[in-house]
Amino acid sequence: MKSAAIVLLTLTGYASAHSIFQELYVDGKSAGHLVGIRVPDYDGPITDVTSNDVICNGGINPYHTPISTEIITVPAGSSVTTEWHHTLDGANAADAADPIDASHKGPVMTYLAKVDNATNLDVTGLKWFKIYEDGLNTADQSWGVDRMIANDGKVTFTIPSCIESGYYLLRHELIALHAASSYPGAQLYMECAQIEITGGGSTSPSTVNFPGAYAGSDPGITITIYQTLSDYTIPGPDVFTC
Repeated sequence: MKSAAIVLLTLTGYASAHSIFQELYVDGKSAGHLVGIRVPDYDGPITDVTSNDVICNGGINPYHTPISTEIITVPAGSSVTTEWHHTLDGANAADAADPIDASHKGPVMTYLAKVDNATNLDVTGLKWFKIYEDGLNTADQSWGVDRMIANDGKVTFTIPSCIESGYYLLRHELIALHAASSYPGAQLYMECAQIEITGGGSTSPSTVNFPGAYAGSDPGITITIYQTLSDYTIPGPDVFTC
């Protein structure tokens, strides 16, 4: 009964405690708030993993206008930090659900797709590879989202040094699993940043498609998290390393 009560509270009390990736830092320097990122006005999730909305959002959650046309320069091998917040107003210490409500536990991931034009809004058919993931720490049952919250909405990872220079979309995502015991229940939040990688190498990683990389039957998409978990399979491919 306790687990059922927790699930009910999660589904009702925190129905709008969502989040938006809205700022990118390169080697510790911010590119600017909302700069170079396709952000929606509404912070709602995507629950249909077969929808084109899982690529870069912007469908059922239309983009904030004007859409940024900035392209952020990112050296290969550099440290990149993303920043999430509950609304487009940014950090709000008075908002208990900023950067996201603590009930929204799950993994955090980053993908890249090489493109000819980083500002082209047609994102169908792109080829994506994963460069970062943070899932469940089984020792203390903490999640990537927990660590993001503890770091005031920030997540830091490294751009692979061996990938080709050029224009890319950086797809940054978190999956909230508080209602994921049946499908559709997992809540996917993602935005895409427009970047140019410089000083890269010549490696072309194996890729996946969105939609297609996830299925509703994946154990990382449909799962009951209100138990002690011995493991958790993060959705999607393995993280690419040089």
